[in-house]
Amino acid sequence: MMNFSKIVLAVLVCLYSGLWAAPKGKPYTAGSAKVMGAVDSKKPFSGDRLFATLDSVGGTGTWMEWDVNGVKDPSLMEILDPMLKSANKPEMVWVITERSKPLAAVLLPKGSGETILFYELTSLDAKPVPLSINPVLRPEVVFRDYRQVSETEYVHRDKDNLKVKLLPSGMIFSYDKKGDEPLYMVKDYASKTLDEKASILTDYEDYFKYEYSLMLRAFVQSVRGVFNWQPWHWYMSAWNSKWMLKRSELEAILVRGVAPSFFRLFKASTAAGETVEFRTNGNGYSELEIRH
Repeated sequence: MMNFSKIVLAVLVCLYSGLWAAPKGKPYTAGSAKVMGAVDSKKPFSGDRLFATLDSVGGTGTWMEWDVNGVKDPSLMEILDPMLKSANKPEMVWVITERSKPLAAVLLPKGSGETILFYELTSLDAKPVPLSINPVLRPEVVFRDYRQVSETEYVHRDKDNLKVKLLPSGMIFSYDKKGDEPLYMVKDYASKTLDEKASILTDYEDYFKYEYSLMLRAFVQSVRGVFNWQPWHWYMSAWNSKWMLKRSELEAILVRGVAPSFFRLFKASTAAGETVEFRTNGNGYSELEIRH
């Protein structure tokens, strides 16, 4: 995958005029990160061109936008700190993790146009911290990718089935995946052998991990400035394991053989007393509820 990405990047360089050349004799680094290259544009990238460039380099992975107010990963800040202190500050920063080493992309002004610099990170190395919610949530920032349809409701600009409803004490995100088949519940789980039970549990855990990742993409990665965790921290077991659906809880559901109205995949409480809960009905409908 990495070699393929480099080949695609080389093609893009030809198309967009310009690989940022590394000094000869040794790989160019920025702190512990390795510079992979750059793609220039003589005028600001259009949205389609920008994401086509990122997707060509990232392959099938998902680019996650870095939040300047979120937890700082030291390996990433080795790159960003000098830029943030300069007059030529980054316009946007993304990270992708579905590869052997994380890749960062930094969009910078360059003359009358822009450039995207790509860096391979050694790791994403922030130490886990408790989840918290930004005390000041500005709708024009948080819901940048949504359109307001009423005083309390927003709909995603590209996905009509992704919505947010504001509550007096929080908000609920909802995502409805039309056409999904309902989750099948094993009726005779209690009578299975230990090996069969272990296999069934693993299948359900894999299903819910996938559902959780879809919810993160739909809910967490479609807003800005809500949480202190960066989008990739939500995937890391060192950060989320305390709050995820436990194997024992899942087994208790399977023993009963009846699906609950909602499977609670993640529920955390913050130091300020807020709750954050991801849940799915196993039939294509998911929610993220944030309560203050």
